[in-house]
This record gives sequence, C-alpha cells and structure tokens, in this order.
Amino acid sequence: MTTAAASLLPVALEAVAIASDLMRTRVPGLLTAKGDRDMASEVDYAIERAVRDHLRDKTPDIAFLGEEEGITGNNTAELLWTLDPVDGTANYVRGLPMCGISLGLIHKDRPIVGVIDLPFLNTRYHAAQNVGAYQGDRRLQVSMTTDLKDAIVALGDYAVGKDADNKNRLRLALTERLAANVQRVRMLGSAALDLAWVADGKLDASIMLSNKPWDTAAGVLIAREAGATVIDADGTDHTFTSTATIAVAPHLASQLSALVGTVINAVQSEMGSS
Repeated sequence: MTTAAASLLPVALEAVAIASDLMRTRVPGLLTAKGDRDMASEVDYAIERAVRDHLRDKTPDIAFLGEEEGITGNNTAELLWTLDPVDGTANYVRGLPMCGISLGLIHKDRPIVGVIDLPFLNTRYHAAQNVGAYQGDRRLQVSMTTDLKDAIVALGDYAVGKDADNKNRLRLALTERLAANVQRVRMLGSAALDLAWVADGKLDASIMLSNKPWDTAAGVLIAREAGATVIDADGTDHTFTSTATIAVAPHLASQLSALVGTVINAVQSEMGSS
C-alpha cells in the first residue's frame, strides 16, 4: 500500500489547496446549529462539496466521508477519503487562526495519506505511509523530551451535547492531573493542529478523549510518520475504532499512558460508587 499511498498524495494536496483558497477568501457566512454549542458555517459546506467533487473526479472508486454531509460513493471499498472541511470552526468564526482543513485517506482501519492545511498560519503538513511527514520540503521530527515535567501537552475540547457533564468529569480530572505533572497544558481548539504540532515538535503530546475519523485520520498519520507514538486511552495502538486519540513523543509514551490510565480508573471508580 506504500506505493499507492504516495501516488495519491498529489491528489490530496490538490484537493486541500482548493479548500484552503475557499477558507482564506470567504467569510464564514450563516451558521447552522448542529446541536448543543456545535455549529457549521457556510464555508464548512462549501469546502466539503468542493473537495468531494474534486476527489470524485480524480478517484471515482474511492468513497468519501465528510463531517457535514456524511458518506458518498462505494462505502464497502477498502479505501476511504475523510475530510473535516474546517477543523476548529468555533475558532474560525471568531477570527482565531488556530483552524484548518484535515484530509485523510484510510485503508481498512489505518490512515495512509494525510494533509493538514492551516490557512491563516500559512502552513501545510502532509504525509504518506512509510515515506515520512513534511511541512513543505522540511521533514518533520517529534520532540526529544524525556520527562513529563518538561512537556507541553494539548488537550482536546471539553465535551458539549448529550451527557457532556459526565464526559467532562474525566476531562476535568485529566486537566487537573496534567496541570500538576507537566510543564504546561494547552487547549488550542483544533484536533488537526494539535496532531500536526506534535509531529512538528511544537507540542510534546496531544490528548483527545474522542476519535472521529475526519478529525484525526490525517493528523494521526502525520504524527506517526514524524516518529510519534499514537495510542488509544488503554495504551493500545490507535486505529479507526479507537475511543481516544493520544499522540506523544516516544520517550514520554509510557509516562503519559500511565497517567491517563490512572485518571480513567479513578474517575470510573468514583462514578461507579456514586
């Protein structure tokens, strides 16, 4: 699959270039509520449709999954494009630059191509399986941090919507434990940016207690190809069906996994006894 992955990377780069131009040149427009404190902008839909059309023309046999309008094409195929048209919509509509486009190609349950574009930071990351991760022509390498007390760790957003209070008990407990054990905790508001910045060594780890393929597929591959360890909450290798997405510099993986596991066990025990 390595050859096929590398051959499809140019298609992904073309599609993301189209998306980036739309994101930079249009205003967000009308916002559509998707649930409690969740929204999509007109640009989310415009990008998704433009990228879907481009990929359908270039790769008609590969199915497409977009965050806003779901799956099209042959959904029984082994290959699947997956897109978050605006990752970090809440940031985007407020003019915060921590937002971008995330396009991944999944083979069975693992990503093999990934492109993340951060239009307002003028940065684009890409990777193909077994050929490395890059920002432009610069090859990416994760940080060499070896001790959690020296680590900068990004957390995914707190939960909204159904059962948010219970979900946030774990997130808040994890925030508290990290605050006591790492150099700094950051919440930047974009899963794609978090994963790309782990790959780029700007962050030492990223923890998301969720795993939606449009959010994570591209970033997981880019992080892996830059040398990151990417795991589920229980420390097992991250796949399409994982419940969490943790990308971490390899020397910190065992320390961070143990911390996350301790917090999960404590919160589950507390909730079970309440």
